[in-house]
Amino acid sequence: MNAQEPAPTRRGLSTPEELLTVPQVMARLQLGRSAIYDLIRTRQLASITLGRARRIPAHALTDFIRTRLEQEAA
Repeated sequence: MNAQEPAPTRRGLSTPEELLTVPQVMARLQLGRSAIYDLIRTRQLASITLGRARRIPAHALTDFIRTRLEQEAA
């Protein structure tokens, strides 16, 4: 890989993966803190831990919403 080429990411994009904080996810889903942590704990919403900080990849939030929409449509 050339030093000038951007590193590929999981989804083939040239931009780094956006990581959201719990308060950002709370705002986007209009849910409380406990509800978000329950979704993380039950593995319905993927997250990573960086030190003591919990982060949710933006694609994980998109996947969660898409899955819930598909479940509601079924």
